[in-house]
Amino acid sequence: MFELVVNGAFEAAHRLVDYPGKCNRLHGHSWTVELSVVGNKLNKIGMVADFKTLKALLMEVLDKMDHQYLNELPQFKEVNPTAENLAQYIYHTLKQNEIFAENVKLNYVKVWESPKSAVIYREDD
Repeated sequence: MFELVVNGAFEAAHRLVDYPGKCNRLHGHSWTVELSVVGNKLNKIGMVADFKTLKALLMEVLDKMDHQYLNELPQFKEVNPTAENLAQYIYHTLKQNEIFAENVKLNYVKVWESPKSAVIYREDD
């Protein structure tokens, strides 16, 4: 099995409603997102998937959140824009892409809200 990993980044602000601490206040992060995909078969040129394609898919999702106040986006109107909820949202948005209907399987999405804090979202098989 092969695992491919690409990274992207975006800047955004949020606040965690009902959080008992400083994160309840408006603050920003330099978010980093890691996308991992796996596959068993190589295509005719020897790739599971093109890194360029994977990066473009990831950035298409991240660009919609870049320099935004996450709490105001439709996907976070009913839930706090925590790192966990961001990872789950990004995963489910990416999973809808047709590339994941073939040999390529979405493995996980990892969201870093700081150099020391990250969350991984993946689904059980």
